Amino acid sequence: MATRWIFLVALGYYAMANLQWYHYKIGRVLFKHHKQRWHLFYFILPILYFIFIPSDIYFYAGLYFYLLALGIWIFNLSKKLVLTGRVLRFFGFYIVFIVFNELLLLGIDENSPLIQCVYLLPLLISIFISSLTEKILLNRYKKLAKDKLENFSNLTIIAVTGSYGKTSLKNYLSQILQESFKVHSTPRSVNTLTGIIADINQNLSPLTDIYIVEAGARGSGDIKEIVELIAPQIVVVGKIGEAHIEYFKNIENIYRTKYEILESSRLQNAYIYKENIQPTNIQARIINFPQDPSDIEATLQGTNFSLKVKGEKLSFQTRILGAFNVINISAAIAVGSDLGISNERLVKQAQKLEPINHRLSKIVVNDKIILDDSYNGNLDGMLEAIRLASLHNGKKIIVTPGLVESSKEANIKLAEAIDKVFDIAIITGELNANTLRSNIHSTQKILLKDKTNIEHMLKSTTNSGDLILFANDAPSYI
Repeated sequence: MATRWIFLVALGYYAMANLQWYHYKIGRVLFKHHKQRWHLFYFILPILYFIFIPSDIYFYAGLYFYLLALGIWIFNLSKKLVLTGRVLRFFGFYIVFIVFNELLLLGIDENSPLIQCVYLLPLLISIFISSLTEKILLNRYKKLAKDKLENFSNLTIIAVTGSYGKTSLKNYLSQILQESFKVHSTPRSVNTLTGIIADINQNLSPLTDIYIVEAGARGSGDIKEIVELIAPQIVVVGKIGEAHIEYFKNIENIYRTKYEILESSRLQNAYIYKENIQPTNIQARIINFPQDPSDIEATLQGTNFSLKVKGEKLSFQTRILGAFNVINISAAIAVGSDLGISNERLVKQAQKLEPINHRLSKIVVNDKIILDDSYNGNLDGMLEAIRLASLHNGKKIIVTPGLVESSKEANIKLAEAIDKVFDIAIITGELNANTLRSNIHSTQKILLKDKTNIEHMLKSTTNSGDLILFANDAPSYI
């Protein structure tokens, strides 16, 4: 019985890890998983073995082998299961149902395939009950968050969305505004309804003047739910493109979903990237950005540019890397200007801007230049990172899995750019390995199926004065 319990808990761990990776969307786990073979090796085949192999020495040997294999799999994961309240509640239900099931089946022949199937029922029941419980709790917490926001009569809420650079835009906006207002923004890359509800209930202070919310989406209606909760007076829509195209199917659906942010009942100003397809039939004031950018100089030391603000041409000097960040910074400047911040202060705040961790941030370690762009997963951003790397005179190494949730054509463009600049390309993971290898010819290629050996590989292939670009960092389940 002890072995069976361990086996059932192991299946529960596998199921919850995958559900957590894919935001508890069962459909995405079943049909959008990037490594479907894992389901076969660590879930389907073990269950079939459990059902149809009699309880003898071969049965126990097979289960012990599975537990060992799953343990190795867990050890090598770069993104392990996080024991959140939701996960702990699931395992609480699961253990209770396993115990109840064991009591019901006492004295019954365990070798029957039908009885073995019954032993698996607690997993399905626990997933269902857990999902239902979380929906009930979410509705309760959502009401608490909405009631809290309604009590903040002087709070200005700014919602930020787009296909690329949402987190960077949010952080630059926060940094531009923070010396003139008491600002709170959603932490890290939190951009789902659940995460925003938790942030409001746990972190939002009644002393806050401006609350900046990052709004993300994996499907139609996701942003609408967020907007119905927070009702922002100001929205900022960055560049819209084909990121996550596998979920939206086409660019029209992406625009439709992103522009759900314009449905706020309190919307006053909408700042929209000027090259996006512009929305129609909205009552709010639309401000396009950037306004007449010029003199853009993007190097490994920072990005400088000029911009018209209220009719005056201003020169901005920043330590932020990447010419594309002119878009994000200009949006923050436009919002700050309309909120009453003087041109002089805007220039000073831009000079103080801090790079966002893992988004084209530069680090120097042991005389090696590291460009950490591991949280960037769009083609335009990766091409700009490659251009910046090309400015370095020494040896250049790129570490990348390619583009995730993007097209083969985009990965071919990426490979061609890599081939022109880098001496060594370390390709991590299997998702885009064939496409990248087939289209990189001059650059030395090294394939790593997982990232456990990446540190040793870099030590053996790099020297002082080299530049290393970490371009995207897909977790091991991708």
